[in-house]
Amino acid sequence: MKKVAIFASGSGTNFEKIMENIKIGYLDNIQVTGLYVDKGDAYAIERAKHYGVPVHLFEMKHFASKVAYEEAILSQLRQDEVEWLILAGYMKLVGPTLLEPFEGHILNIHPSILPSFPGKEAVRQALDYGCRVSGVTVHYVDAGMDTGTIIDQMSCPIYEDDTKETLQLRIQTLEYELYPRVIKKII
Repeated sequence: MKKVAIFASGSGTNFEKIMENIKIGYLDNIQVTGLYVDKGDAYAIERAKHYGVPVHLFEMKHFASKVAYEEAILSQLRQDEVEWLILAGYMKLVGPTLLEPFEGHILNIHPSILPSFPGKEAVRQALDYGCRVSGVTVHYVDAGMDTGTIIDQMSCPIYEDDTKETLQLRIQTLEYELYPRVIKKII
């Protein structure tokens, strides 16, 4: 069983779906050592409490630099003997302080068919561009913005009457299926 840390910045729905998959025995290959959040008001914290997962809050404003911020995170990861990082709505670029020791062991999920629409507001970008298909991508994390090697993708149609909210819901449904499947296969 591999020790993993999950990183989130917001609501934590992907974190919750991963935990549900552990609970039902599908993800029997991982042990979540902690949830790492960068915002004290992230709802993911409440979800972690529900599952009894330790929460590690690291807010950038409390550190002199990004290097110091990531060194503090790395110290906790090493203390917990973490082998893999799973980004689940973590809205920060991972810097070299974390990339180097975890090279090839950091996964991310993104709400588009990469390489299209990397970064923030991918769902809005797809709608504004007039795409007829969108979806979700799981990829390895590298130094770029959603530029790491693609592991797997799923697609869904974009309908003429879609709003950001309706398309986001359809994409999230794909995320909840794809991420656990990739985690089981890769880790």
